[in-house]
Amino acid sequence: MTSVVVKTQPPTNPPNGGRPMPRLQNGDRLSKAEFLRRYEAEKDVNKAELIGGTVFMGSPVSWEHAAPHGRLMGWLNIYSFATSVVAILDSLTIDFGLGEVYQPDAVLCLLPEYGGRLHRGERSVAQGAPELVAEVANSSASLDMNDKYRVYRDSGVEEYLVWRVAEEAIDWFVLDDGEYRPLSPDADGVLRSRRFPGLWLDPAALLADDRARIKAVAEEGLRSEEHAAFVKGLGGVKTV
Repeated sequence: MTSVVVKTQPPTNPPNGGRPMPRLQNGDRLSKAEFLRRYEAEKDVNKAELIGGTVFMGSPVSWEHAAPHGRLMGWLNIYSFATSVVAILDSLTIDFGLGEVYQPDAVLCLLPEYGGRLHRGERSVAQGAPELVAEVANSSASLDMNDKYRVYRDSGVEEYLVWRVAEEAIDWFVLDDGEYRPLSPDADGVLRSRRFPGLWLDPAALLADDRARIKAVAEEGLRSEEHAAFVKGLGGVKTV
């Protein structure tokens, strides 16, 4: 499990010709380069995204967002603990290469040495498209299902999971010929990742906070032949 990239301290001497750097403001219209320049100079801003050229600053995190976020991370951790070729990352700042800079709630990705496309970038911003992104859509539902949906699709994020809190629904999309298609559950209602063999989820259990069921289904996936083959197949084929 790799650690999240930590934001470096801003330079002692202010850039910008000796003048104070303008602070990031919610609603600013900025280029990606200017957004990143200001973001790097901030000491006390941890949540800021550039979506469609507009700056969105994180509001205080509510219980309604934090609780589902915690459940998602717990489920993904079960998989990552048993799968040494992947990393799970929490709220990592990522430059998706399309003029957009997001902080997904959760990311599951292959490690770069095993062919993963997400890499540490310069300073605090990672670059590339992770294999799986998960978002908790509470107050941000319209962004998560519109702007972010399009950028994740167009940048090549292979699987996108959205927990729509108000609707008590979980959507899991898979990339198919450049478009997202809903992932269909099996006869038992279990969703099985295509990109990460053995990553299994009972969405009804996650919504109900049925921890015993969440854990049982996740561990069943880890005992599957497909998970064993996935780990064995990548175990000896490091790319760097």
